[in-house]
Parts: sequence; structure tokens; C-alpha cells
Amino acid sequence: MRGQRHAPALPSKGARGARACQGPARAQCSSSPVNESAVCASVQSLPDRFICHLSPGAVANLSREEALGVAQRLGRSCPWSRAMPRASLAPRELQVAASLLRNLDDLSPAELGALGQAALGLSVSRIQESIPEEQLEAALPALGTVQGWRAEQARAVVSKLLLSGYQILDGQSLAELGTLVAGLNSSTLRSLSPEVVLEAIQLPGFAQHVDALPSALKRTLVEKVSSRVGHPSELVRLIPSALASSIPKSLLVFGEEKPNVQDLNNKPWTREQAAMFFSDVVKAEPDFSRLSQSVLQGFTCAAASAVGAERFQELARVMRKKKVRLGQDQLSCLLKMLTLHGIPKDLDSYPQDLLLFLSPSDYAGNCSQFFIHVGKANGDVLPREAPQRQQLLLEALECLGIPGTQINKGNAEILGWLVCDLGGEYIRSSGGTLLRGLSQCGSFLPEQEEAIRDVLSSGNTTFGPPAAWSAFTLSELGGLLPVLDPSILQQVPKKALTTWLRNFAWDSSLSREELGTIVGELLPRRHKRAEGCPPGREITEEVLSNDLMPDFYTSPEILRACLQNISQENRLFLENHLSQVLTYPFSIPQLAVLKEYLHESYPRGYPQHVLAEMGPFLPLLSPEEISTWQLSSADTLAAFLTTEPQPSGSLASAAIKRYVELGNALNATALDAIGTKYVCLLNATELKAIDPSSLKLASLDPSACSQETKNLLYQKAKEAFSDQHHSPAYYELILPYLDQEIRINLKTLFHLLTPGDVRGLLGVQLPELARWQGRSPVRDWLALQKRSELERLHAGLTGGVQEGYINLATPKFPAMSSAPLGTVAMVFHLLPALLLSFFMVSLLS
Repeated sequence: MRGQRHAPALPSKGARGARACQGPARAQCSSSPVNESAVCASVQSLPDRFICHLSPGAVANLSREEALGVAQRLGRSCPWSRAMPRASLAPRELQVAASLLRNLDDLSPAELGALGQAALGLSVSRIQESIPEEQLEAALPALGTVQGWRAEQARAVVSKLLLSGYQILDGQSLAELGTLVAGLNSSTLRSLSPEVVLEAIQLPGFAQHVDALPSALKRTLVEKVSSRVGHPSELVRLIPSALASSIPKSLLVFGEEKPNVQDLNNKPWTREQAAMFFSDVVKAEPDFSRLSQSVLQGFTCAAASAVGAERFQELARVMRKKKVRLGQDQLSCLLKMLTLHGIPKDLDSYPQDLLLFLSPSDYAGNCSQFFIHVGKANGDVLPREAPQRQQLLLEALECLGIPGTQINKGNAEILGWLVCDLGGEYIRSSGGTLLRGLSQCGSFLPEQEEAIRDVLSSGNTTFGPPAAWSAFTLSELGGLLPVLDPSILQQVPKKALTTWLRNFAWDSSLSREELGTIVGELLPRRHKRAEGCPPGREITEEVLSNDLMPDFYTSPEILRACLQNISQENRLFLENHLSQVLTYPFSIPQLAVLKEYLHESYPRGYPQHVLAEMGPFLPLLSPEEISTWQLSSADTLAAFLTTEPQPSGSLASAAIKRYVELGNALNATALDAIGTKYVCLLNATELKAIDPSSLKLASLDPSACSQETKNLLYQKAKEAFSDQHHSPAYYELILPYLDQEIRINLKTLFHLLTPGDVRGLLGVQLPELARWQGRSPVRDWLALQKRSELERLHAGLTGGVQEGYINLATPKFPAMSSAPLGTVAMVFHLLPALLLSFFMVSLLS
């Protein structure tokens, strides 16, 4: 249930076993699978199964021939050296690669090409200063296949190539960059002709390398292709899978065009994207079992009206078999459709998450079996404060016959994720029984955190007292580690904490910030003023390549003193490898020292590549400081905003404001970065600066924003999606920009229409009304119409008022006159395209 983390890449099992090397100087590997001195003496005689476990020190003094041989064997034999999608090296593996490459001067193109993933050990300064442009270009076919280039490295290679005259004139020259295309920025990509990008993405060698690109570059590639593709089917066919999720949903409206279901099945879609074409797909596909999980997740209530009851049940069963994850609104709609004629007896045939909206009494089996299934369902569907979730917990406790607050191991297993909702009194009374389940929860309420700490501090658990914990114990605690406060961490042996950081930290789900908190506990409480950098603590390239660097400097003062004495060569290495270094678990005091260093290094302001890496410094930033930045790139803004600034949004707001103040456009890249999370921070000036064509390519939901923001964005959205005005998909596109009053008045306006109006608006879809005539709002509308006029529709509608009778029915809706004129105008504008979709959704919501 824990979200994705911005933590360093995880090491392979072999690397974890060899992580005992430590210290700023060459280390001795006490727990390495390979004896280092023996390795240094006869490295070439080692079997391949050992070569993958070398330490940085073991390859530090190899001859040129030995180093080349080891690099080539690593490429052939080690999992970490093989080019895999999204493959990057763990910090330790980077240390090995960097140490290995220090032995290799004057690399020829052939030698560069033979390095494989070990090329990631090339320093930026070496790329910039020591490798001639012609050698980089000659080795480009091989370098472009290396996965996991850091942003600084890719920029260094590409910048050097472009400055030396390398030109991207066709798709082949762009494709030759391969994974190094990440070194381009979105502005450079936008300057290319669409034909160049279109040609490149159709080359298999290029298409397979774009998966790890930043979202800004992916979106730009899609924009370029879409500008030369006339139909959604062609766009879906041409765009490689790695770029599919970057296609704006407005470009996935098929309209009269019949979608190619097989092409859609072959791509990974977001739920929002799939919703745009789900209705078209279920109409075109006779066998739902042939639909992919990615397509099925786009289920919508409006599309449900396109299939009969029997086929709808078949669709629901297929979603269960394909393990389709649906959202709360989708599940609510699905359940209502399935239970129109009562609770089905075969609930186990339908998506398991439906049980979250039911009670044990609705289930054919016993209540224990019901909650076993609920415990395996996706609890994230329901927010913690949702009444259904709270009710499920109460019913579970009653079902299991738990009279007090003590829960045994068996019942804890049945509860599954529901243990995450148990109060502090249950956690205390149950001792250590609930800890394993709680470790999977991801987040806790303050009272739960306090109870967990009380239980762990007592020592009456299988973990024992904190003073006896080992590195393995810390690893077993898993998701409970963020709950530990200084009072507990200070009891844990420092050796256990240090060993855990070396051997297990990157296997955990802890963020860099949470790891930094633990590192902070290793630092002494009182710091003596450092008198120069202590011997053996000098900041070298080897230290900067080591993910345990924070552990080398036992106080911020020592780190500051060593940074002040850093050599010019290592200063360049630090600045060129900043993104790597900032993934290390520095404590807040250590980060403050690093920030001081950066400020001194760039007295005229941070360059763009440094601004893009400011995420770890968020606790130390202020809006006033951000207002001085030279945020001149949408890519930089996107990189900063993805680091999740403070919940208050003050830092994000300052960044957006500064970006606009400098005259930069809120283009699709910037809007995509702002997203729903920060759209409400935009002021009127910023909103008016948005180009509708850019809004069409972004994904925003301003439903939580002020009315002024909604009104301004609605006008922009109306223009952006004007080409879809008469399409049923217009509802899905424009819905996020409508406030609740407009949605209510659409239902109101439906009641004011005559049968003739409805015929004109619904056209061939008029017969759909008969399916819903027993339910509001259709039922209420029928009660107001003359029977003779309904019969002339020939739509199978019954009821209405006979001639000569007085209609005493009172419409159950508010008067339109109470709505502002602007709202009424919006409703009339929307009605032709939205009516059918709207009332189908409202009936099922």
C-alpha cells in the first residue's frame, strides 16, 4: 500500500552480499564472497560466478588489459551489466564500474563499445574533457544501448556531440542516440520536424530505449507524432508501448472510426486513457476474454449501457479473471449493474473488490470466508475515513467474535489489510501479534504510531528489546521503521544500524528522507567544531561514488570542513554527479551543509541541471529563495514539481510563479507537470496565459479549485475540445472542468425538454431511453409528457399522461431560474453532446 519511492536503485543479491566494504579509503571486505587480496592477484582466473561479486577495491589496481577483460566479462556474465529495460546500477555496482574505468585511459571506440553497462562508471568530467567527440560518435551505437544513464552523463554526451557538429536530420540520426536521447531537452525535441520523430519511433532499436525517458520527453515525442497522424487508430498503431501512457486522452477519441482492438490490447494504458475508448471496444469485441487488463480497466458506467445484462455479467467475470483493478466509482457502478435484480449468488465470479461495498449478509458463504476475501481485496479503493471501510471493520470484529481489544494471530490473518484501521488500544492489547500485518500498511494515524512504539519498546515481541536488535531485526521490521522515533533508535546498537544501512537499506521501502533520519541517529548529539578535514576523510571520487558517504562524516562540521578542502578535480566530480550523490541518505543537518556548498559554488544562481535536483533540499527551501531562481525550462519545472514539495503548496506555487514571471509558456510539458495536484495554485494571470491547444494535451482536474479557476479553465477547455463538441466523448473530456452546479442543472434541463427536443438530441440513440424508463430522471420526465407524443417517438416508452387528464405530478428538481445566467449558458452549450452520457452516469452513480 506504500506509494512508489524515490530511493536509490536496489542492488542485486550478489551486490548485497558484498556490501561490507566501507570507509572513504579503499576498504577491506570482511563479508565479501570473494577474498579481495586474492582477487587483485589473479582476477582473470576467477570463475564467472565470482566475477560479479567484486568489490570496488578489488578492481582498483588492475592493469589496462585486466580491466578491459573484467569489463567485458561483467557484460557477458553479470545480471547487473546486461541491458535490460529500466536497468540501472545500484550504488555499489556504480562504485565497481567507476573504480574499474579509472584504470582505462584513452578508450578507443571499440573499447568504449565493449564496456556495456560498465560505461555508467564514466565520470561527466571525463566525458567532457578526455573522450574526443569523434570517438563518442563512433561508439554511439553501443553507448546508445546502455540502460540507466544519469541525467548529467546523458547531457554531457549529447551536448558534446551536438557542439561538435552532430546533426539530427532524420529518424536514423535520432535513433542512434538510443538511451542517450534523455540528454536532449523537450525544447530541442520540439525543434525537430515531426517526420524525424515519426521515422525514429518506428525503428525497433529506438522504440525499446524510450521507456526510461523523463515524462516530459515522452510527452514531447507523442506530441510530434500526433501532429502528423490524422486518426487515433494510426496513432495507437505507431506509438511504441513505452510511450502509450503519454498519449493525451483527447487524442484517443475514435468517434466514427472503428478501433483496432488488437492494437489497443498490445499497449499499456492508464485508467483515464482506457475510459476514452472502452465503449467503442466493448461494442466492437464479441469475446470480452480477448480484451487486455489494460483496456478493461477503462470500464465506465456509460459504456455499461451498450451491452445487455447477460453480456454485462460476462464482462464482469472476465474482469475478475484478468485481475482488473478498478476505482471506487467504477466498482460502485459495476455493483449496481450486477445487483439490479438482487445480489447474485456467485459473487466469487466477479471482481473481488466488489466485496468492499457489501456486507457479510450479502455473501453466500460464512462471514469468516467473506472477510478472508475482503482482506485480500484492494483496500486502497476506500479512503481511510470512508464509512464503508469503517463499517467493514466493525462487522469483521463482530463476525470473528472479538469481544475486547485483543486479537490473536489467526484473526489477524483473516483481517488482512483491515488491521491497518485498528486503533491504538487493539495494537497495545495484542502485543506483537499485529506487527507483521501493520508493517504492510504504509501509513499510520498518530495514535497508531504511538501504540506501535509502545509495543516495540516493551521488548515483549519476537523482536526483543531494541537494545538487542541486529541488522537482520531492522530488516524484518520493514514498514514499521518509519515509526521509530529517537527514543527507540538511540537504544539500537550503532553497529546494527550501520550494518543495516550497508547491507539491507536499499531492499527496504523507506524513502531517502526516512533513511536520512536513521543516518541522523548515528551522528553524535553534540558536535565539536571541526579543525580541518580529518585524515582519511578527504572527499575523493571514490567517496562520492559510495552510497554510504553520509556515514563517513560523523558530524555536519566534519562534512563542511572536508567540502571546504575538496580538490578542484573532485569538486567538478561532485557537481557533475549531483543527482547520484543526492540519492544518498544524508540527514537534514548534512543536507544543510551540502546546500551551503552549492550556494557558494554558484554565487550567481543555480544552473538548470542543479535546479532540477533540488528535491532533497525541500525542507530547507523557502518561497523567497525560489523566487530568485532562473527557472527557464519546462523540463526543470517538471523535475522540481515531481519531487513533491510541501503539502501547503507554497514551494510549488513559488516555482510556478517564477517560471511564468520569466516569460516562459505554460505549454503541455509545464501543464502536465503541474497536473491536478497543483492546478489550484495557478492565479488568474497564469490561467489566462494557458494556450487551449496545450490544455488539450494535458490532464487536469480542477474540481477542488475555486470557482474563478473553474470558470477560467472551463472557457479554455471549451475551446480546446471544440472539435469533439458533438461526440459522446466530449462528456469525458469536459467533465473535470464542470462544477457540481452545472452537473445538477444538466439533469434539471433534461426535465424541461419536450419529446421532440429529446428526439433531436439523442437521434439514433433514442431507444436507449426505454431501458431506463423505470428509474429517475427518465421516469420523472415521462410523468410530465403526453402519452400521444411519447408514442410518436416509437422508442418503446410507456406511461405519460392521457389526453383529457390533468397532470398533478410535481417535478423533483430545482428551478433553473435560480442558476446564474453563465451557468445556464454553459448547460445549453453542453447538452447536445452530453445528455445521453450524463444521465446514464447519473442513473448508476
